[in-house]
Amino acid sequence: MSERPIRVLLGKLGLDGHDRGVKVLAKGLRDHGMEVIYLGMRLTPEQIATVAVQEDVDVIGISLLSGAHMRLMPALMEEIRRREISDVLVVLGGTIPESDEPALHQMGVHGVFRLGAEIDDIAAFIRENVPRKVG
Repeated sequence: MSERPIRVLLGKLGLDGHDRGVKVLAKGLRDHGMEVIYLGMRLTPEQIATVAVQEDVDVIGISLLSGAHMRLMPALMEEIRRREISDVLVVLGGTIPESDEPALHQMGVHGVFRLGAEIDDIAAFIRENVPRKVG
């Protein structure tokens, strides 16, 4: 049996209407050999968690530029726990103050990438930290 490509689910939680960066990230992760599912904008935590289960993803990547990460990420992490998705890597990118990072890690977010993060660094973090599933 061979390993399947890393499956990454990307989306924008809440009312954040800026999606250029996450689209660039989607292309960049595809260029790194990952399979990317981009759900779009204005999603709920329930929608993201539901698709994560349906698509059997390895990574949930959230892009937030609205500043609502400390309100929206706890709701997403609760949905992930509720659905018992224990084998998924959760990463967050956007306008995230460094001072919020410890609280985000405490709630279960594995990686935090602020504006200007390099796609190569994000891809490397995913490769090094994703729980691997054999297909």
